[in-house]
Amino acid sequence: MDLYQQLGVKRGATEAEIKKAYRSLAKQLHPDRNKDNPQAAERFAKVTQAYDLLSDKDKRARYDRGEIDEDGNPRMPFGGGFGGGGAGPRPGGGGFDGFPGGFDAGNAADLSDLFEGLFGGAPGARRGAGAGGPFGGFGRARRPQKGADVAYRLKVGFTDAATLKEQRVTLSGGRTIDLKLPKGVEDGTKIRLSGQGQEGQGGRGDAIVTIEIASHPFFVREGKNIRLTLPVTLKEAVLGAKVKVPTAEGPVMLTVPKGSSSGKVLRLKGRGFTGKDGNRGDQLVQLAIDIPAHDEALEKFAESWDGGGNPRATLAV
Repeated sequence: MDLYQQLGVKRGATEAEIKKAYRSLAKQLHPDRNKDNPQAAERFAKVTQAYDLLSDKDKRARYDRGEIDEDGNPRMPFGGGFGGGGAGPRPGGGGFDGFPGGFDAGNAADLSDLFEGLFGGAPGARRGAGAGGPFGGFGRARRPQKGADVAYRLKVGFTDAATLKEQRVTLSGGRTIDLKLPKGVEDGTKIRLSGQGQEGQGGRGDAIVTIEIASHPFFVREGKNIRLTLPVTLKEAVLGAKVKVPTAEGPVMLTVPKGSSSGKVLRLKGRGFTGKDGNRGDQLVQLAIDIPAHDEALEKFAESWDGGGNPRATLAV
C-alpha cells in the first residue's frame, strides 16, 4: 500500500484530514493497547512512518512526484533499467536496448564512472576490472539492506523541554526507554535511536523521534528565553514587594522594585531554555498592575490625589 492507503485517505487529502486519520489509527494500534498483537505494533509503526512523511510538506511533494519511496528514500534513477527496455541483447541485433544494433563495446566511451556514481560501484571496479569490460563492477552483489526506519512523534511538556527532563517512550515492539532531550531542543527536533527500527537482513533500522513541544497556559518561549506576564497589585507596584513567581523548575521569590509601572520587565537569570551551546536563557517577567473594579477606598483615594503628572507628555499630547 502507498502512504495514503496506509492512513486510509485520498491522495488529495488536506493536512487536517491526514492528521485526523493518523490520530484515529494511532489510538487503535498503539502498543500499549495491543501488547499481545505484534501485527498491530507493526501496523502502528507503518502508519506513524506514513504520517511523519506526509505531514512534511516538502517530503509529501517529493513523494507525490515519485522522487522518494514510502521509506523516504530516493527512488532508483531511470526506473532501474536502460532506455525503458530489458537489459539483455536484442534478438539478432547484437546490442543493448537503447543502443544501435552495431554497438561496439571496444570503442565505446568508458561509462564506469557514471555507473559507480549511480549504483555505488567499488573503487577499482572499472575499465574491465571485473567481468563485463567497460561495465566492470556494475553487476556486483549489493550489501544486505538494513530494516526500515520507524518514525515516532513525541509531545513534550513545555517545562520538561525547558529543563531537559528525560521522557519515557514506548517503541513499537513494546520496549520502553528513557529518552534524553538534546540541548537546543525545539519544535521539530528529530532524535535518531540507532538500531530501534524494523529488522532487516543487514540489521535493524533506526527509530526517528520528532519532538513536538506543548504550549503552556502562561509561559511563552522567545528563543532561549521564557516570557511571563505577572499581575501585581497597585500597592505592590507603588511600595515595592517580594512576590512568588512561577518558573519551569518551580516558584521563586522576586523583588518588585518600588514605583514599578505596568510593562516593566524583570529578569530571572538562567531560568529559560538550554541552547545548543549549553547556556541557558533567562525568564523575562513583565509586570501588569491589576486594578480591582469597584474598590471604594481606592476610588476615594484617586479622587483626592492630584499626583502622577502627565504620563503622555512624551507623545506630545
